[in-house]
Amino acid sequence: MRTLTSGLVALTALTSLAACTTDQYGNRRLNDTGRGAAIGAAAGAGVAAITGGNLATGALIGAAGGAVIGAVSGDRNRYNDREGRRTYYDNNGNPYHYDRDGRRVRGPW
Repeated sequence: MRTLTSGLVALTALTSLAACTTDQYGNRRLNDTGRGAAIGAAAGAGVAAITGGNLATGALIGAAGGAVIGAVSGDRNRYNDREGRRTYYDNNGNPYHYDRDGRRVRGPW
């Protein structure tokens, strides 16, 4: 059990190092892996509390599972990057971009 807990602590530490991203405007935020780990940790601790298990172990297992799910189901937007302007395409092939205020705008630049 100690080996499992140590492994999960190491996995959580590595995940937290890769959990931040910076957008094109310099704003830092959690990426999908970090959000998945946070939600998974909360869910794991909740399940452990309900079932009478160890809260820390439940949170670590939930964080590891959530990080994996967040990384796998991450943003799959396609984009073109021309002259420093990025145009994204949704799942239906419709173009959009983000203005300087971070709002989503339909159509290419």
